[in-house]
Amino acid sequence: MILEHADIRIHPGQNDAFEEAIARGLNDAIHKAKGFQGYKVNRGIENKERYVLQVFWDTLEDHTVGFRQSPAFAEWRAIVGPFFASPPVVEHFDLVVKSA
Repeated sequence: MILEHADIRIHPGQNDAFEEAIARGLNDAIHKAKGFQGYKVNRGIENKERYVLQVFWDTLEDHTVGFRQSPAFAEWRAIVGPFFASPPVVEHFDLVVKSA
């Protein structure tokens, strides 16, 4: 399993609309993608315009090729992209240790 970690900064005062949009985008665009396993979204406490999106994929290629090169990626960006104050910083991680 691969973890996609996206650090997202949005424009001030757009929290409610962004949170509705990200939920819609995850359910409408990403949820259908091959290899998708689930997601988490957290909002910053010290910086309310900062969000961490975690998406779990079967393989790296399910995200970087299967999803990002599909029409669903354009749909996703059309839903959430207008809220971005800057491009998200996206990294991928392998699971090393898991709690019991």
